[in-house]
Amino acid sequence: MGYQSLEACVNDLEQHGHLIRIKEEVDPYLEMAAIHLRVYEHQGPALYFENIKGSKFPAVSNLFGTLERSKFIFRDTLDKIKTLVDIKMDPVKAMKNPFKYANVSLTALSALPMKVGRNAPVSFGQTSISELPQIVNWPMDGGPFVTMPQVYTEDYDKPGVMNANLGMYRIQLGGNDYIQDKEIGLHYQLHRGIGVHQAKANALGQPLKVSIFVGGPPSHPLSAVMPLPEGLSEMIFAGALGNRRFRYFYDDEGFCISADADFVITGTVYPQDNKPEGPFGDHLGYYSLVHPFPLMKVHKVYHKKNPIWSFTVVGRPPQEDTSFGALIHEITGSAMPKEIAGLHEVNAVDAAGVHPLLFAIGSERYTPYLNERRPQEILTIANQILGRNQLSLAKYLFIAAKEDNPALHTHSIDTFMMHVLERMDFTRDLHFHTNTTIDTLDYSGDGLNSGSKVVFAAAGDKRRELWREIPYYFEVPSLFGGFKLAIPGVIAVEGMPYSSAEGTKREIALLDVHLKGVELDGLALIILCDNAEFTAADINNLVWVTFTRSNPSHDVHGINSFTEHKHWGCRGPLIIDARKKPHHAPELIKDQEVERRVDRMGVKGGSLFGII
Repeated sequence: MGYQSLEACVNDLEQHGHLIRIKEEVDPYLEMAAIHLRVYEHQGPALYFENIKGSKFPAVSNLFGTLERSKFIFRDTLDKIKTLVDIKMDPVKAMKNPFKYANVSLTALSALPMKVGRNAPVSFGQTSISELPQIVNWPMDGGPFVTMPQVYTEDYDKPGVMNANLGMYRIQLGGNDYIQDKEIGLHYQLHRGIGVHQAKANALGQPLKVSIFVGGPPSHPLSAVMPLPEGLSEMIFAGALGNRRFRYFYDDEGFCISADADFVITGTVYPQDNKPEGPFGDHLGYYSLVHPFPLMKVHKVYHKKNPIWSFTVVGRPPQEDTSFGALIHEITGSAMPKEIAGLHEVNAVDAAGVHPLLFAIGSERYTPYLNERRPQEILTIANQILGRNQLSLAKYLFIAAKEDNPALHTHSIDTFMMHVLERMDFTRDLHFHTNTTIDTLDYSGDGLNSGSKVVFAAAGDKRRELWREIPYYFEVPSLFGGFKLAIPGVIAVEGMPYSSAEGTKREIALLDVHLKGVELDGLALIILCDNAEFTAADINNLVWVTFTRSNPSHDVHGINSFTEHKHWGCRGPLIIDARKKPHHAPELIKDQEVERRVDRMGVKGGSLFGII
């Protein structure tokens, strides 16, 4: 049936045992985030905070904390939406089977945005930025942030909701140099629709009108993060998914207002008007640091009667945005392969922070008449993946040929890595892209948005049997610490703290001399790290350390390496230097006093008893 409001969703979840109320007064500074993180770790319920210090408004989080709960929220529409996305990618299906898809077409038609009068629920009252819950997630954060916003902008060339952009970009409410209640920070990264809109506004010398929606039916925030097919409006998608048309009106200043939102912040962004934004604990598990980002001058803050503030907490995966990702994959999992010929599957590996690492499976059909198979078609597919929207921000792409193992999939991290490492020819199957763009939040590169990429391609028969235990004769020079097998064929080696590029060159040369002539056929990859025990403890630690702390062009080395005709390769195992470097951002560490306060909420009589 769909929800008319966030309040209706909260009540439904509570009635069905999917939500609990936090009755104790909680501090928006670190404590609310700590409660959320602890409950998410235990795969617990959604959380309704009744009593927030310093604010009269309640808040809700962890709505999408499990795939099961997300499917419950969208239980009436999920199957239709999956079909809608499917036929959007392949409209011939609908033409061939018009009766089969008739109800889906009607769903899309009935989801068209609906303009309403200004006496909508969100027009009930107005407030100020400082009266909103001032939630700070991590100790070094630069101030309070909106972490579940829906940021709405329109195209100057094609105004109106049908060509508008709705995206989830973080909003800093205070701190730094922002004038309280008058200015807030608008942070968005590369390849975001809002950037196109601001570029057009700047070219005209005009301010960009921005409306920030918070709350509303749960289909609205999900639509803001969906990688929708070209031409499918977020507002249509929100209506179809929520089984309720996106309702809107324009206020007397010309800002688009979501009628069903709990809060709407309106404001303008002027050309080249920036202020420092950040730091902010982000989804790679580190802080994104202070950088200039667009300054939004606040006009009004609307709210409905009895509004609920919606928020989430981001940090090292898995987090609630991991569950968001699982739901997105549930809806759009079949879409990307239809955009790229020969692609069967692609997975942005959540445990590695999403953007640093991609796994993909493609067809290898270029030369079926030859006995020896090598990466060819999958290299073409790899180039298309790395040129595709946000996938272009990836640093490492592991791609395999489906023909080598039709049962292979990209969601078993260790199995997929082993498949690729068993088959790679390290003299030819590494392909680098240097001096290019990477994720704004990734500080492993050589500047903001700047770094490199590498493709690990594998096609053909096995070239090596990976070590499943470390041979008795394997050792490393005394300069290095302990070592441990992480997964078959991959060893974590503890190095000295990183000093410089020159120091690393000397250390790699020492390893190279030491291991030359040693039988290493079953060893594919050495991870040089700060703590071998931690890195090798589980597969999530391995990919998080390896791929968030390295820049391919600078940190990929090899035993017996060479450069020939501008192609780099090695005749022994690869080495990835995944130690912390001075230019890296600090990792996220919890406040232990706050953690002890959360512990007390888990004892008998506390709101979290039986959950944590």
